[in-house]
Amino acid sequence: MHTDTDYVIQTRALSRRYGRKLALDRLDLAIPRGRIHAIVGANGAGKSTLFRVLLGFMPPSSGQACILGKDSQRLTPADRARIGFVNEEHTLPGWMRVSQVTAMQRHQYRRWNQQAFDGVIGHYHVLPEQKIGQLSRGERAGFNLALALAQRPELLVLDEPTLGLDVVAKRAFLESLLYSNAADDCTVIYCSHQMEEIERVADNLIILERGQLKHMSAPEDFTARVSHWVADVPFKGPDPRTVPGLLEVQRLDGLHHYLVLDQEEGFERFLRACGARNVQSMAVSLDRAVNAFLAKNHAAPAAA
Repeated sequence: MHTDTDYVIQTRALSRRYGRKLALDRLDLAIPRGRIHAIVGANGAGKSTLFRVLLGFMPPSSGQACILGKDSQRLTPADRARIGFVNEEHTLPGWMRVSQVTAMQRHQYRRWNQQAFDGVIGHYHVLPEQKIGQLSRGERAGFNLALALAQRPELLVLDEPTLGLDVVAKRAFLESLLYSNAADDCTVIYCSHQMEEIERVADNLIILERGQLKHMSAPEDFTARVSHWVADVPFKGPDPRTVPGLLEVQRLDGLHHYLVLDQEEGFERFLRACGARNVQSMAVSLDRAVNAFLAKNHAAPAAA
């Protein structure tokens, strides 16, 4: 596959099977350099498999994958040093001290940025003499982020980094990421189910579903595609199968609530043609828009 250096990740017809299960389904994906790109999807969407292939931990069943312009199956130690990776486990040797792990990483990565490390770790009450096993989950997450950014990566992959963290630890993690100058110098891939985090940090939203790319745009552009309509419709209202762009329908306190995709003012005409007396349009949060979009193909809407 011809690779373009303007992209940190490129896949072409990328597939990966586990027996009869197709985790990646001829995925075509091109993520440009720079900014923070959020990848979201329901469980089983293929996110973890995608990164196992991209990082060279498993081969594809078919198709091609490149990361930082290199074939993912031919990464050298020098290539891997250009990639930072933080996942939800935050696993580090519990018997080692913070200073020992830091020294080991500093020795491994010749482009070590001590200023970046200090800038991130300063958000946490972590002492050099502490053992890793003594750190809270939030402190380990911050320490991992500091280590990853200090290696000066061109690409930083954050895979559910705040999973299991309390509200205070989540805020500390996000702020240490957002306010780190080192994060400005690399491309960040942020995988999370937490839409409030995505809304705060991401410049680009990538939605995967069943191993395929379903959407890519700025988060606010995706939210603008989804609208919430509330209508006073007599009786049962229209058959959900006839509602254009329907993602979700509920009946609450006698009113019908419709979440629809890519519907303009013509949707109000549709509702009034179905007998609606009062119709209102409301804004939708990113969380609700994405969850309704993902749920659409997992369960058919029930009749109101």
